Amino acid sequence: MSSQAPAAAAPVKTPPYAWAVLFALYLATLSAPLNMFKLPPVMTMIEKAFGMDSVASGDLMSIFSIMGFVLAIPAGFILKRFGIKPTILFSVGTVAVGTALGAIAKTSTMLFVGRFVEGIGMGLVMVAAPLAISLWFPPQNRALPTGLWATSVGVGNVLTLWVAPSVAKEHGWQSVWWAGAAFAALAFVLFAVIFRMPRNDEMPEAPAPPPAKGEAESSPGIASGMRNVNYWLIGVGFGVYNLVVMAMLTFLPTFLEVERGYSLTYDEGLFMNASFVTALVMLASVFSAPGGGFISDKLGSRKAVVLVSYVVMTLTFLVPFSVTGWQIPAYMLVFGLFGGPIAPVLLAAVPEVSKKPQLIGIGMACSALCQNAGMYIGPSLFIRIRVATDWATAGYWMIPICIIGMLAVWRIKVR
Repeated sequence: MSSQAPAAAAPVKTPPYAWAVLFALYLATLSAPLNMFKLPPVMTMIEKAFGMDSVASGDLMSIFSIMGFVLAIPAGFILKRFGIKPTILFSVGTVAVGTALGAIAKTSTMLFVGRFVEGIGMGLVMVAAPLAISLWFPPQNRALPTGLWATSVGVGNVLTLWVAPSVAKEHGWQSVWWAGAAFAALAFVLFAVIFRMPRNDEMPEAPAPPPAKGEAESSPGIASGMRNVNYWLIGVGFGVYNLVVMAMLTFLPTFLEVERGYSLTYDEGLFMNASFVTALVMLASVFSAPGGGFISDKLGSRKAVVLVSYVVMTLTFLVPFSVTGWQIPAYMLVFGLFGGPIAPVLLAAVPEVSKKPQLIGIGMACSALCQNAGMYIGPSLFIRIRVATDWATAGYWMIPICIIGMLAVWRIKVR
C-alpha cells in the first residue's frame, strides 16, 4: 500500500485566448448601452424636435428595456437552440438596425419603434455574454473578467454623455444615432471574427462524460432552474440597482441644465457641462466595478462586498438634488464608486448558486429579467414622482427601493 498522500488539485489556469474572447464580448455588449444612453444627454433637443414632454421622454428611455424583459427567460431557449455566437450576433445586429430606424425617424412614433428594436439586443446580450465568460474563465478567477465586462455599461454611458451633446449641437441629434449604428456594425464584424467556443482543454471544468450505453442523457428543465430562490434574490438585488441608476442617469443631465444652469456644450468649461459632470458616475464605476470584483475574489466573499456597496449608495440618495458647487461632481464620484461593484459581483455569484452547470443560463436569465424590469420602471417611475412632487422627493423615494434590494442580497445563500 502506498503511503503517498493524494496530490492537491492544481489550480485551473485561465486560457490565454479567454482574454481575446472577453474583448469581443466587451465590444458586442458595449454597442447596447452605448445606444441606450445616447438619449439622456440630448433629451432636451429630442423634446423640442418632436414636441414631447418630460414624461414622454422618460417613457422613450424606458421602452428600450421592454424586449429585454420579454426575452430574458426565452433567451435561455434561444441560446440552447442557436448557441452563444449566433445569439450575440443577432443582438448586435438588432441594435444597429433599431438605431438606424431612429436616425431616419420623422415622427415620435418612429423614434419609439427604433428604441424598441434596439432593446432586443440589450435583452439577449446581457444573458449570453456572462454565460460565455463562465465557460472561458474558472470560478476562482471569474469576478474580475465579469467586472471588466460590466464596465461596458459605464463606458457606454460616459462616451455618449461626453460626446453626444456637442456632436448633436453641431450636426443634429440624428448624427448621434448614426454614430451608434456604425459602432454596432463594427462590433458585429469583430465579434464574428474573434469569438469561438472553448476547446475541451481550454474549459475551466472538464466536460461531463457521455451517458452510459442505454442511459438517457438528462437535461434539467427550466422549471427546476427557476425554483432556485437564490436566482431571484440575485435578480431583485440586480434589478433594484438598475432601477435607481437608470432613474438618476436619465434625468441628472436635465436637472443640471434646467435647475443648476449647466450647459449642454463645453463653452463654459468641463465642470459646467451637464453631461460631463453626470458621466462622472459611470466613470467612477468603470474603475470600481472590476476593483470590486477583484476585492470579492481576494476576500472570498460576494455578499459582503455587495452589501457594503449598497448601503453607501443608498445613503447618497439623501442629497443628489440639494448639493451645489463642487459638491455636485463629488457626489457623482461617490455614487459611481460605491454603486459600481454591485452588478458584476452579483452576476459572478450566479454560477456559484447554480446547482448544476446547465442551469447557469437560467440564472442569468432571471437576473436579466429583473434587470430589464428595473431599467423599464426606473425612468418612468422617477419622472412621474418628480412631476407630482419635486426633484428632492423623487430622490428620497429611491431609498426604500434600495432597501428592498439590500434585503434580497442579504438573503442570498452565497459566500
